[in-house]
This record gives sequence, C-alpha cells and structure tokens, in this order.
Amino acid sequence: MRHGKKFNHLGRTASHRRALLANMACSLIEHKRIHTTVAKAKALRVYVEPLLTKSKEDSTHNRRIVFSYLKNKEAVSELFRTVAPKIADRKGGYTRIIKTGFRPGDAADTALIELVDFNELYNPNEAAKKTTRRSRRSTAKKTEVAPAAEVEAEEKEAPTADAAEEKAEK
Repeated sequence: MRHGKKFNHLGRTASHRRALLANMACSLIEHKRIHTTVAKAKALRVYVEPLLTKSKEDSTHNRRIVFSYLKNKEAVSELFRTVAPKIADRKGGYTRIIKTGFRPGDAADTALIELVDFNELYNPNEAAKKTTRRSRRSTAKKTEVAPAAEVEAEEKEAPTADAAEEKAEK
C-alpha cells in the first residue's frame, strides 16, 4: 500500500534514488537536455528546480547547499556561471518535459527534459532580445569602396550618354 507516500520511489532504495537524481541533475545542467523515462523526468523536475532557484543568488551558502545535492564541482560551477544568469528573470518553471513516445525494448514511456531558457526553437523572443554587435572597423574601407562604386556608375552612365547623343545627331 502507498498510504502517505507523496513521491515516486522509482523502484529504488533511498540512497540509490538520491544518487540517480543527482547524476541526472548533473547531466541536465551540463547538457541542457536529456532523454529519460517520464517517471524519472518528473522526479528530476521536483529535484532540480529548487536547486535552480538557489543558483539565482550566488553566495557561498547557496553553492554549498547545491553541492551537497549534486556532489559534482563542475556541475555546480556550470550552474552558477552559465545557467543562473539565463534564468535570473524567470519566476519558476525552469524545465520542460516533452514526451517522445515509447522505448522499443520495454515500451517504457520516454521523455525529453530540458532547461527552458536554453532551447532556441521554443524561445522566439530570445533572438529579439539580443543586441547587434558593433564593429570597430575604420571608415577608411568605406571611403575606398565609395569611389569604386562611383567609377562603376560613371562607366554605366557614359555609354548611355553617348547613345543619347548619337540618337540626337541622327
């Protein structure tokens, strides 16, 4: 009976489940999306979203708390350096679960779990937010290009002017 059991135990012991979720969370942070089963994706979302919220404020205390969950120094630094600035203005809902069908071997329902802000296909406004790059090229190239364009324009106009004079003489 499952009286009072609020979360999916995933058929594992507590230590195995913690290790599984920590490894999946590290992979999600590193690769920004992973393929897994729907049950594991839902369990991972509950596990990783509070960590993402903590990463929005970069303090030693929050880094230590996140490290106690993830047990991976590279994942923690990636989370605080690259993921946290992108999710800083988001209030919640940092992950998206997309069902991808059934696994051929055992017909398990599979899904893709990804960080929302790192998918360019679903974020059309992200491209609008980017600013244009300004180059520091000198204007000398522009002045060199302009006389060449004027010469070409004069060459094109010259035959037409000659043709007009010939027509006038005839």
